[in-house]
Amino acid sequence: MSSIVVSELDYAPPGAEPLFFDVNFGISAGDHAAIVGPNGVGKSTILRILSGELVPDGGDATVTGTVLTMTQDVGMARPEDSLRDLLLTVAPSELRTAGQTLVAAEKAMAAGEDDGIGYATALTEWGDLGGYDLEAQWAASIDRSIKSPVKDVATRLVGELSGGERKRLVLDMLLSSEADVLLLDEPDNYLDIPTRVWLEQRIKSCSSTILMVSHDRSLLEQVATKLVVLEGSRCWVHGGSYKTFPEERERRQALLGDALKRWNDEERRLFKHMKVMKDRAASNFKNATKANAAETRWERFVAAGPPPPPVPDQQIYVNLRGADSARRVVKMESVAIDDLFFPFSDEIYFGERVGLIGPNGTGKSHLLRALAGEIKTSEGSIGFGPRTSVGTFTQINDRPDFLGRTTVDIIGERVSDYEKAMQSLARYGLADHSNQPFETLSGGQKARLEVVCLELEGHNVLLLDEPTDNLDIESSEALELALDGFQGTVLAVSHDRTFLDGLDRFIMINDDGEVYSIPDFEVALAALADPESVQQIKHAKSLTAT
Repeated sequence: MSSIVVSELDYAPPGAEPLFFDVNFGISAGDHAAIVGPNGVGKSTILRILSGELVPDGGDATVTGTVLTMTQDVGMARPEDSLRDLLLTVAPSELRTAGQTLVAAEKAMAAGEDDGIGYATALTEWGDLGGYDLEAQWAASIDRSIKSPVKDVATRLVGELSGGERKRLVLDMLLSSEADVLLLDEPDNYLDIPTRVWLEQRIKSCSSTILMVSHDRSLLEQVATKLVVLEGSRCWVHGGSYKTFPEERERRQALLGDALKRWNDEERRLFKHMKVMKDRAASNFKNATKANAAETRWERFVAAGPPPPPVPDQQIYVNLRGADSARRVVKMESVAIDDLFFPFSDEIYFGERVGLIGPNGTGKSHLLRALAGEIKTSEGSIGFGPRTSVGTFTQINDRPDFLGRTTVDIIGERVSDYEKAMQSLARYGLADHSNQPFETLSGGQKARLEVVCLELEGHNVLLLDEPTDNLDIESSEALELALDGFQGTVLAVSHDRTFLDGLDRFIMINDDGEVYSIPDFEVALAALADPESVQQIKHAKSLTAT
């Protein structure tokens, strides 16, 4: 039977403070569990230890059965790789090694460095280990996951697929693999809403034991049967879904606070009793035995140590102030970009929160970039009203202007005073990373840094491309709360259903290039679930020019 058992696990990155210590949890066969916690506490590190990529400083991590792993950046780092290279990274270890040996032998033979004997040997081993069966599985997953035909996995490049297609292909392979254990790091990143719904259904029907890291609250509510909560350098386990987690955590924090208070009260009582008995023994030696016993009792109590205190909540304070602008903020007239969607027209007014939705690859991010002035439209025009100041948040936190610079230097450009810069970083939980170069920050830390820059720049129009994708749950909730009070206009591309639920209306771009205005979140979800039926969905209005 497959299972995961973690006992007294400790880990500290080289030259750094411990990420966590004394971590204990177990995942039973068939469980679909998730590790949750703030950015930077070591969630992905635990998956890397379980996969054998990292060696812990102490404790044990045992996984029984066959294990397959997906990293959060799978398929993103090397777009020049072939699909075969990508699929081999998530193959069983023996097949992965045999497949990579076969690829190397092919290259050697093509370069005239092999007379064919090495290639023949590698090909035989590939077949003996079940490589041809694996190739058949690849073909089936490709048919289900990639829109355009794939003639040869050895020549089709990863960079020719969208991020969502790459992620769906890998997930389809893993969830169809019948591996005993799957370790999935942020499987929802880069997936559009229809694919996230597909992922939920596949996880629910998967018989493998699954341990994943995710910040998608809707996904966690739907599929997680158990939560491993990593916080305060330790962990605890919530044996239910995410729906009941916030209430359970609040109850646990209260109990920890009560237990610590009781321990402190008892320690003071035992200490006071010991002092009284010592004073009595000083005046009457017959009380010495009782005094020694009281001292021993107090020492044993103190040596056992207090219960853990409540874990301090992340203090993330987002303060997006904004400013007034003209009533009509943006006018889009017969706008088209390449062949991504048909020309459409729309107007966005001051104070609106508008979501750009639709399947991956339909041009949502391109439209956002056109609004930001980064690219030009193929047709039509985009105009902003007077007194508008536009700020952007990039999907993958791609900021060449930040590279090689520390966080405090980046913030220092936006506030003149060092102390104020540090205060701004502290409000976003980044003060401890003030001297850390931008490129060494985690994805969530980069995202928070972008948000604090938007705040300090004081824009009244925010263009947000997947703002919650790399944020932990607490940071996402802080951002959503700040947007509620923001005096300005928001246009956001997002596949985060919880985030989208707080927006006012939606512009939907379909695979066929049609563009619709949808005034309601529930209607938008229905349209995303079945894009082909959007014309029949009540209240959906076509924006495409006729």
